[in-house]
Amino acid sequence: MHPIVVSALALVRERRLLMVTARGRDVLYLPGGKVEPGESGAEAVVRESLEEVSLALDPASIVELFTVSEQAHGEPDGRLVEMTLFTADTPDEPVPSAEVGAITWTTTADAWRCPPAGRETLRRLSSLGLID
Repeated sequence: MHPIVVSALALVRERRLLMVTARGRDVLYLPGGKVEPGESGAEAVVRESLEEVSLALDPASIVELFTVSEQAHGEPDGRLVEMTLFTADTPDEPVPSAEVGAITWTTTADAWRCPPAGRETLRRLSSLGLID
């Protein structure tokens, strides 16, 4: 079973991580999505950030942080998501798109609302001293 390969934005402001909920759902996700054929991970995070939260990222500022490999939420046991996290600069304020229900600035206290890859991301960002 092939993993689901995704890119996600790790936007941290004031020691909080930007996360979103999908319309009608309560689970917190990072802005991002599947990497399309022929697209790099960085290109995917630029596209998905604009689509989901209206953030125009500066391509020159994009830095790959780490990749999380965990059980994919809502998928059969053993189906993994390989989520590569990127940071980037943007002066923009995030705004939810049609596919996003709400944006939330999170800390490790919100881990209970996250699927496995989100929980691991919060843990790693906390261990790096980036979020509370």
